[in-house]
Amino acid sequence: MQNLFRLILLAALVSSGFAQVRKLGEVPILVDVNTVPVRVSASSADLQSLAQIAFSAHGRYKLVASGHAFDIRFTAVAANQIKVDVTRGAAATPVVSQVVAGMTPRQALLRAADVAVEKTNGLGLKGMFTARLAFVSQRAGKGDVYTSDLFLGEAKRVTHDNSFLFSPRWAPDGSRLIYTSYFKSGAPDIFLLDPSNGRKEVFVSFRGTNSGARFSPNGQQVAMICTGEGTPEVYVANAQGRKVARKTRSDQVKSSPAWSPDSTRIIFAMEPGPQLYVMPAGGGTPQRVVTGFSYAAEPDWSRGKPNKLACTVRVSGRYQIAVHDFSTGKTEVVSNAAFDGVEPSWLADGRHLVYTARDRSTSVLCILDTETKKSTRVSPADSAALQASVWTP
Repeated sequence: MQNLFRLILLAALVSSGFAQVRKLGEVPILVDVNTVPVRVSASSADLQSLAQIAFSAHGRYKLVASGHAFDIRFTAVAANQIKVDVTRGAAATPVVSQVVAGMTPRQALLRAADVAVEKTNGLGLKGMFTARLAFVSQRAGKGDVYTSDLFLGEAKRVTHDNSFLFSPRWAPDGSRLIYTSYFKSGAPDIFLLDPSNGRKEVFVSFRGTNSGARFSPNGQQVAMICTGEGTPEVYVANAQGRKVARKTRSDQVKSSPAWSPDSTRIIFAMEPGPQLYVMPAGGGTPQRVVTGFSYAAEPDWSRGKPNKLACTVRVSGRYQIAVHDFSTGKTEVVSNAAFDGVEPSWLADGRHLVYTARDRSTSVLCILDTETKKSTRVSPADSAALQASVWTP
């Protein structure tokens, strides 16, 4: 299995409307020919920069100066309020005019951008720009959990463990984070954290290794991997860390449990391979999910499109992101870079996801459009970030 503390690499932001190759890890960016040309502007340089970064990262859109299908204009109307005006075509036919509020101007802009997306994408996509990230950064030492917006703006350090930690995951309501840390016992325990004030409590601290904890989408249960009885097995607890019950029984190593969108099933990786297996949340015989790859791990089940599952696969000696479609049984590699792509986490629209791009010396977070395979770096140049978890308010 992959070392959770290996550092990682990235690739390039390209916002042109045709297929091409740019250097920064030699990332081929294949841009969908079926994009919507938009002109995006704002009442200040800061707002305009953020708006253009956002729409450049969305694979459905192509930024243009003229010949646009939609003109999208953002205007600050109060301290934390943004008005978004959208018109269609050369005739400037009104589409929407709405004032959107946020806790900060940046947050209000991203919410307003989601309004524009929902009114113009033509595919029924949900907005994705208001997503919040929890991720690990090693800028302050061994590693700490940070939270931020989708583009790593307004980043906040929420742990000070001074210890190795990994795999932060949001509770469905965004009120808590669950993660693994060596903070207390020198062994990997699972903690619950309130990111608003940094207060944490032990969730599970069994003998051995406790890791991979994830809340069910309904918020009532947590799946995790524990080794207290020997082999790494899938366990499920209630949301308070009680009524812990073992759900798998075999000699094979298991990892990275994830939930189905309706909270009725758990998918996880299991050796040999590893390969992906799914079982009822209450336990039962795991059934293999056939991906066609000899290595498949780190599953994340899309809530926006429940027929889609993202995972990490190995292709020609490197790791890449793939999407499995339960309705067709097909699995497609959707990242295409000369470095490792790992740790996918779906955004709300079921089309985009956040993943870690890495090499031996660094790691960055990227947004990936799984339809066009367009990859956009969101990590600043001076930071190493990995293991992002997405939460959408």
